[in-house]
Amino acid sequence: MSTPATDPTTDATAPRSTGPSARRTAAPTGSRGRPPGPVRVGLSRGWMEIRTFAREWESVIFTFSLPALILVMFASIFDGLYDMGIPTVDYYLPGIIAMGLMSVSFQTLGTAIAAEREYGTLRRLRGTPMPPSAYFVGKTVLVLFLAFGQLALLLAVAGLFFDATLPSTAQAWATIAWVLMLGTIGCSLLGIAISSLARTAQAASAVVVVPFLILQFTSGIFVPVMVLPDWVLNAASLFPLLWMAQGMRAGFFPDEMAALEQSGAWDLPMVALALGAWCVVGLVLTLLTFRWKTRKDG
Repeated sequence: MSTPATDPTTDATAPRSTGPSARRTAAPTGSRGRPPGPVRVGLSRGWMEIRTFAREWESVIFTFSLPALILVMFASIFDGLYDMGIPTVDYYLPGIIAMGLMSVSFQTLGTAIAAEREYGTLRRLRGTPMPPSAYFVGKTVLVLFLAFGQLALLLAVAGLFFDATLPSTAQAWATIAWVLMLGTIGCSLLGIAISSLARTAQAASAVVVVPFLILQFTSGIFVPVMVLPDWVLNAASLFPLLWMAQGMRAGFFPDEMAALEQSGAWDLPMVALALGAWCVVGLVLTLLTFRWKTRKDG
C-alpha cells in the first residue's frame, strides 16, 4: 500500500525551521510582547500613590480633616449670628468644598512634587523605562481620589451633623460635577507648575500655602462675596478659587441667591470659561517650568 504524500507546509508532524527567519515570523503580535502603555503604567502608579499617601496618617488627617473642621466651626459659631437667607451650614458648604478641592490638588501637589524633586525621587523615576507621562497620570489618579473623598466627607458632615440641604436635581449635581473636574484639573496643573518655584522642600510650604490662604479670604470662602470690595473680587477673579466657589454655590444655592453675587447672576458660562482657561494656562506653565532635577543638580 502506498503512503499518500504530505505537504510539509500543512502537516503538523513535519519538521519546522528554527532559524532566525522562523523566529521573526513567530514573534508576538498585537498586544502580546509589547510594554504597557503610559495610561496603564500611570493607573498602576496612581494606585501606588494612593497606598503611599494612605500610609502617612498625618497627611491623611490634615488633608481631609481641616476643611471638615472649618465647616463644623463655622456652622457652630456663626449659626444665627447673621441673616444670610439660608442656614449657616448651607451658606458655607459650597465655598468650603471649593477650598477643599484646591487643597487636595494645588496644595498637595505643590508641596509633594517639590519634596520628591529635592529628595531625588523624580530624578530616579526619569531614569527608569517608565514614560514621563505615566508619572502625571499617577498624580491625576491620586488627586481625583482625594477630591471625591473630600467632597464625600464634607457632604456627610454637613448632612449628618447639621442637617444641611443638599441639591435635589440632576442639573445641580451636573453643575457640581463639571465644576469639580475643571477646577481640580486647573488647580492640579497650577500646583505642579508652582512646585518648581520652591528651591527646597521646606520652602514649598510657604510658596504654596501663603497664596492659597490669601485666596481663601478674597474669593468668598470665609468672607461673604457681598461684603468684599470690588477691587478685591476683581483681583481674586484672576485665579480659579473664586470661580470654583461661585460654580459650587450655583449647584447648592436656590436660584434667588444669585442676586448676592458680584454680577447678580451665577454666570455659569463665565465660570466654565475661566476654569477651562486655567486648565490651558496651567498646562502651558507646567510644560515650561517642570523640572525633574533641582537647580543644584543641573
